[in-house]
Amino acid sequence: MKVAAVEAVPYALPFREPYVTARGRLERREMALVRLRTDEGVEGLGEAVAMSLRGGAGAASLAREVLDVAGPALVGLDVPADLPPGLTATSPAAAAALEVALLDLTAKAAGLPLWRSLGAESAKPVRCNATLVAGPPTAVAADAERWAERGFATFKLKVGVPGDVGQVEAVRGAVGPRARLRVDANGVWTPQDAVLRLTAMERHGIELAEQPAADLEDLAVVHNQTAIPIAADESVNSADDARRATELGACQLATVKLAKVGGITPARGIAGELPVYLSSALDGPVGIAAAAHLAQVLRPAALWAGLAHGLATQLLFADTIASVECDLRGDLLHLPQGPGLGVEIDEAALERNRI
Repeated sequence: MKVAAVEAVPYALPFREPYVTARGRLERREMALVRLRTDEGVEGLGEAVAMSLRGGAGAASLAREVLDVAGPALVGLDVPADLPPGLTATSPAAAAALEVALLDLTAKAAGLPLWRSLGAESAKPVRCNATLVAGPPTAVAADAERWAERGFATFKLKVGVPGDVGQVEAVRGAVGPRARLRVDANGVWTPQDAVLRLTAMERHGIELAEQPAADLEDLAVVHNQTAIPIAADESVNSADDARRATELGACQLATVKLAKVGGITPARGIAGELPVYLSSALDGPVGIAAAAHLAQVLRPAALWAGLAHGLATQLLFADTIASVECDLRGDLLHLPQGPGLGVEIDEAALERNRI
């Protein structure tokens, strides 16, 4: 079996409400759906997410990158196969999409779910946190209450904006003392501001703080001056970064987005150096499914074993391109059945959201 065709379709999913963080505001999330088709009619799916709030390429550029850079190298490739070495020069988002598509293709050819191809003995639902967009404290608290009514017990607040301490206080009041709260500043604070803000938030019982400062050196300063556990995000993109984070004492753990680190293999490399939990880069259904399959093989240290993953972001969107995808029941994300990722594309929905 050989790869016979490569396709990349740029599309965008609209948010139910604008997605607001310390780095900006989004009305929709742009992505590129990647399809690898074999000469026997088997199709592998991947998804390249445009990291637009971090200065990344748009969906159309990612699609061109997949077609122009990867296409010639992939057509004719025997399946199963690893990603050709020459494609490591692609952007992390494109590399993640291509690797996932090849893994999906290989698992489907073998008639296996991807989690089994990755080495897991069984698959379990993935516990997820609620993602709250930044806003006035009363609005964020009301949003938290809606997520709680759905069955969520862990809440991630986007901080690093005016009034963020008030948001934390309001959400704690809304969801009660047993709920877990985590905060994400997306690296916009100076170390001094991070320490001041986190100190003000400590009394509300914060589970962890994601990327409260810009880089590993700054995170080390913050880590030494707060009781809140620090999770790296933007500053850990590889196993080398994770090792350096440990050497500097910058953080206790890291959150991993497949589109940010370049795929499942780099994510497993990071997990070999630091405890990790997975987060969505506001992925579509293919990216979420890939992360949920990867979650089946992660074995964090006992201290972090109960952490929720940030993979419930499909609830933020007003549409989907999938007829079959992961299913959220309460705060548990259930994998679709079937070989590979298990995701099936709704062609009419893809065309409706195409850009």
